[in-house]
Amino acid sequence: MKRSSIILAVSAAAVLAGCSERESILPGKREDPRAILSGGVPVEDLAADVSRAATQVRLPKMVQNANWTQRFGSPNNRVSHASLAAAPQLVWSADIGTGDGRRNRITAEPVVADGRVFTLDAEARVSATSTAGTTLWSRDLTPARDSSGEATGGGLAYGADKVFVTSGFGLFTALDPATGEVLWQQDIGSTGSGAPTVYGDLVYLVGGDDTGWALEVDTGRIRWQTTQASDVNNVLGAPAPAVNDKFTIFAFGDGALHGTFRNGGLRLWTAYVSGQRRSDALAKVNDITADPVIDGSKVYVGSHAGRILALDIDTGDRLWTAREGAISPVLPLSGSLFAVSDHNELLRIDARDGVTIWAKKLPNLLKPKQRKASEVYAHHGPILAGGQLIVASNDGFLRFFDPTSGEMTRQLEVPGGATTAPVVAGGTLYVVGTKGQLHAFR
Repeated sequence: MKRSSIILAVSAAAVLAGCSERESILPGKREDPRAILSGGVPVEDLAADVSRAATQVRLPKMVQNANWTQRFGSPNNRVSHASLAAAPQLVWSADIGTGDGRRNRITAEPVVADGRVFTLDAEARVSATSTAGTTLWSRDLTPARDSSGEATGGGLAYGADKVFVTSGFGLFTALDPATGEVLWQQDIGSTGSGAPTVYGDLVYLVGGDDTGWALEVDTGRIRWQTTQASDVNNVLGAPAPAVNDKFTIFAFGDGALHGTFRNGGLRLWTAYVSGQRRSDALAKVNDITADPVIDGSKVYVGSHAGRILALDIDTGDRLWTAREGAISPVLPLSGSLFAVSDHNELLRIDARDGVTIWAKKLPNLLKPKQRKASEVYAHHGPILAGGQLIVASNDGFLRFFDPTSGEMTRQLEVPGGATTAPVVAGGTLYVVGTKGQLHAFR
């Protein structure tokens, strides 16, 4: 036999021997790689602390609030526990304009003041509706040089006897709450997709996810500004500034926070919501999606990338970090924080150290059995009213939860699903639906 034939024979035998080797199977539990998309918890997340789960949540006294004027990041604007029936029912629905579409979305929660409910639709139309469901006035804030539908997003606040409106067209507007007449407008030079905050003689907002503004409530004149590096990987809807007697806290699209003096705008500190879930591609978007919330000497804030932080309000120093994200402002209550996470779970977190006490799954994928990822349900809240945590969702339900255990106590249908967090005033819960309707439950 030739030498070349011998070499080929030996090589073939070696290949066959290699093919006949037993496959080495690694030990350990098998995980579905798509579990993260259907509500599975990544390995890096902290497990719920069972030893703290039985700790009773002591609810503040229920209040008969007539108004709900702003988002609750600022302590002076916060309704800690609104009065509401245990099982409210839908009493009326009113059209407010254009609902959610492929390009435009409603991002503004309703605000309630002086017997009127103010709303902003997906195409810059502001409406005032009576508490009986009658439309009182409607004002289109689309600039003359633009067309309806060319911009989206915005937010609302009420204060100083005015309705303040941000819009995707880059205009900040003050309206007369009785008539809808435009009192003044300020061009902020970039999209205004987040809610403003009113305190004293100033109104604060974030424009373009990179500029903090302080404007005079009577004239719209610019008092001062603070700026941050721009970032394009953002989620629609900028965080509302949080304000107390001394500080204004701004949050920006690149994960930065500025702690500034409320009146003069001098920046005291800058902090960052850094870190992300290693197992989630969506965590590359590190936009701050949970408005800063002031509670005593602490500021709580959360990101789309899978982090919730507690900061010292005087220094901006990080006190703790939880490996959970938040898509809405966290609700501080009786030593706990409640939040809807970036993985669609309702969380109870210990405010002392950021440890998860419990996590309750909310509906996640619209069509979970598809081979390709489908639309993810949106959940808004929570708020506390009538002794229960309430979450509004675009899958068509309001869900009510026990604050101590996290167990769901009931759910109510919302026609077309909800597109904003609920608000409660005068014993009535208001929520905006995806089809451009304001719904009232009492």
